[in-house]
Amino acid sequence: MRMQGDRRGDNLYIYLFGELDEHNVSEMREQADRLIDENASSTRAVFDLAGVKFMDSTGIGFLIGRYKRLKRYGMAMYLENPDAGADKVLSLSGIYTLMPKI
Repeated sequence: MRMQGDRRGDNLYIYLFGELDEHNVSEMREQADRLIDENASSTRAVFDLAGVKFMDSTGIGFLIGRYKRLKRYGMAMYLENPDAGADKVLSLSGIYTLMPKI
């Protein structure tokens, strides 16, 4: 699993690649939190999931944790480009009510 961040204007883009599961989430959490903290003046964060090949409930927990951190900074969170498998998991979890898919 790897992550890349990119700030464009008031938007923070976080690109995830690989498998978002219990084996990788701890390291990803630290990297994402660092990106969020370093870009706290952004108005929104967009998590691009195009590179995520697998996600389980641990991945949902990861996203909810980042949502809570972003909310403390007053930033909105959005998800984009989930593959069909991740989209199904995210839809069933109801997570799109917190962080819309764009």
